[in-house]
Amino acid sequence: MKKYLLLIPFILASIGLKAQKLGVKYDPAIQSTKNLQYWRPKGNLFVGDCMPFYKDGVFSMYWLLDSAHHASLGGLGGHQWALSTTTDLKTWKQEPIVLGIDEPWEKSICTGSIVFYKNKYYAFYATRLINDGKINEQLSYAISNDGIHFDKQKPNPFYTSAPGYSKRDFRDPKVFVDEKTGEFHLFVSSSKENPVLRHAGGALVHMVSKDLKNWTVLDPVLTGQGSVPECSDYFLWNGWYYLVYGDNGDTYYVQSRKPYGPWQEPKYQALNESWTNVAKTAAFKNGRRIEGAWIPSRNQNRDNEGERFGGNMIFRELKQELDGTLSTSFPIEMIPESGAPLNLNFKTDVDSKMDAMKNMVINTVSGVGSAHLENVPANCRITLEIDPATLTADYGLYLRSDQDADRAYRLNFSPTDKTVWLGNTMIRAVDGLDKPVKIDIIMKDDLIDVSVGGKRCIVNRVPEQKGGYLWFYAKHGNVKFKSIKISPLKED
Repeated sequence: MKKYLLLIPFILASIGLKAQKLGVKYDPAIQSTKNLQYWRPKGNLFVGDCMPFYKDGVFSMYWLLDSAHHASLGGLGGHQWALSTTTDLKTWKQEPIVLGIDEPWEKSICTGSIVFYKNKYYAFYATRLINDGKINEQLSYAISNDGIHFDKQKPNPFYTSAPGYSKRDFRDPKVFVDEKTGEFHLFVSSSKENPVLRHAGGALVHMVSKDLKNWTVLDPVLTGQGSVPECSDYFLWNGWYYLVYGDNGDTYYVQSRKPYGPWQEPKYQALNESWTNVAKTAAFKNGRRIEGAWIPSRNQNRDNEGERFGGNMIFRELKQELDGTLSTSFPIEMIPESGAPLNLNFKTDVDSKMDAMKNMVINTVSGVGSAHLENVPANCRITLEIDPATLTADYGLYLRSDQDADRAYRLNFSPTDKTVWLGNTMIRAVDGLDKPVKIDIIMKDDLIDVSVGGKRCIVNRVPEQKGGYLWFYAKHGNVKFKSIKISPLKED
């Protein structure tokens, strides 16, 4: 997990163990059992790092319960593992805390992963603690018969740090089992103590054991990173091995035909959305794969402020191209329910007109053309197809806009730069923007989420603007906006 707010000064004696007791209280009975796309728990609580897992038709979303944007227990987090499960991605069951803070020395039950082996569930995680007055992260694990009720194993922690690697940064174990040898493998987020390149010491430590007591450290599976490669994920899918990791909050992956590389860079990084943090994945029915992550909060709840730890849950569906490249889209079951499309009338402004098929056509070669709609609900789903008939500098929409498109969230598509901007965040290497592309937009509360062509997604947290205008625009080209539907979201 990211080291949010860990530089906040603290005094161990002021942590207040008696007041904090055994971690923040969480009541699963009051939490939603409906669609969890964009969900956050009730009770001034937040979703942190997510750890999806799948077995026997049940998709289990383990996630870090956050109560104070990582500031609990003197800035060490105070996190615990919560669990939400589903068989259809539509209805969910909320479980009590599955891994909690049980001892005063446990300052946070950090990110990890789950594996099922010989009729047991194994949850590996890092415990953040104070050792000799310094913050350390050390490895722990727990065992369960049902994936819900876990027993922490002793010694706890069972592993402190690997020789030659950081003691401060030693977390986020990704576990898998080699069924042939019976070996448990861990990929652990850390950094080399003396890297050849001083600013490229981030590494994933590779550890193996058959008895969970004696561990052998192998060559790292990933090295040379500019930061600690956090919250890794690792899976085999249709002949391709994928290694997923975080770098300064963004998620990247590499792929290979062999288990431990050599790794190759994909042609685009579909998991890399700046406001989708700690993207991890799990299988689902019929060969599908689902990504779970979280959308951070914003400092002071302002549009242009930075991230705060903890926020809302978010899901993506992964798809795989022939060359192994991953793409993302909305899981169809998790698109929020909406009402009938509204009958709104376009107002043409500059170099724009409605054609016989009721498409909005903007044709401008000397500047920017525009058209707009009024009385668009703040919470709605917008679907349309955009067809750039000529090479266009850029085109797009102004969402939640005022009457002048001055205060709004600009959704901008640039075919030449292959970028998509949503407010103050963007994604790169987006192919196909010079051809007809289908766009799906969900605006819900302070979130805007966009699917581009069913292959790339981008989300942003945008709390301030609430205008009811929707603007369409194009610059230096001929662009047709087709099949426009605006449907208000139904209440949860």
